[in-house]
Amino acid sequence: MRDGLALLLAASLLLTVPARAQFPGGGPPAVGVVAVKRQPVYQASEFVGRIQAIERVNLIARVTAFIDQRFFTEGAEVKKGDLLYRLEQGPFQADVQAKQAAIAQFKAQLENANLTLARARTLLNTPAGQQATVDTALANQRSIEAQLQGAEAQLRQSEINLGYTEIRAPINGKIGRTSQTIGNVVSPSSGVLATIVSQDPMYVTFPVPVRAVLDLRQRYADKGGFAAAVIKLRLPNGQLYAKPGKLDFVDNTVATTTDTMTLRGVVANPLLVDTAGEDGPARELVDNEVVNVVLEDATPIEALVVPRAAILSDQRGDYVYVVGADNRAQQRRIELGQTTPTTAVVTNGLSEGETIITEGIQRVRPGAPVAPAPAGPAASANPPK
Repeated sequence: MRDGLALLLAASLLLTVPARAQFPGGGPPAVGVVAVKRQPVYQASEFVGRIQAIERVNLIARVTAFIDQRFFTEGAEVKKGDLLYRLEQGPFQADVQAKQAAIAQFKAQLENANLTLARARTLLNTPAGQQATVDTALANQRSIEAQLQGAEAQLRQSEINLGYTEIRAPINGKIGRTSQTIGNVVSPSSGVLATIVSQDPMYVTFPVPVRAVLDLRQRYADKGGFAAAVIKLRLPNGQLYAKPGKLDFVDNTVATTTDTMTLRGVVANPLLVDTAGEDGPARELVDNEVVNVVLEDATPIEALVVPRAAILSDQRGDYVYVVGADNRAQQRRIELGQTTPTTAVVTNGLSEGETIITEGIQRVRPGAPVAPAPAGPAASANPPK
């Protein structure tokens, strides 16, 4: 009976073995392939940059007084000439009135001095006239004229001080938070009351290694110089900013600590549509924001472009599998140029028209036969942007 049970158990195990375990399958693995083609590519180099406002103004009190009123919303955009703060004006208005009274007094004295001088000159032609009297009257008249001019200058200074009690926006831009609230005494030593930064356009500055600057200069030498380059920005969330910019400045010195040169571009920063909130409409670029700067050619060049999925790497570098006429996979070492998450430019190792594997690549072994078929649309190579 034991022998019978053992035979039944062995028979049941044989029945549960999968068919593929009993009969190992043959035939090469199926793979998806694409043909290597030349396509128009915009050469680009990417650097880390920072957005900077073209104009920046720190508002500072010019006189000592209490803050009487504030007329702006923190974080809102203001226009040039907008009234932002009003300081206590009473003492300054009184000072102006006092200077005006002093001027009126000197004018009356000058009028009397002019009459005295005229009489002295008239009497000079008579026996009662004396030259000393004329000289004294002339000196007094000139002295009062000088005092009048001094009083008028003091009035202008007082009017200037009165004007300083109204702090207005010197530029168009976005104003930050106020450092002093209503009721506080401010003076020139109180520091910055608020800061206004311009909004449109904006600068983007980015340091570039000297070697890269030389390469870029050589690349654009026959295209009109750096003016031929187009600046594109990649925002912190990874999205590409819609407005391109232009390079407008290359620094005249090298930073000794980093061996880099600073380049600067100008980028438009218009209002975003349908973004008005409590602080008014918003803009995409913000002062001091860190972005990736893509310095791109204005005109494309022809280059070999392959899908990024076809590229493998090891300790020796990058390689692809090329399918020959005998349908065998050949490992081919390549050199890459510009790359994106989906495509790459091959500068050396491949020729136009060769077929490379993009799908099923994990089943491929060097020199082994494969069953190639056209790859799906997702594996096709589009030029890197």
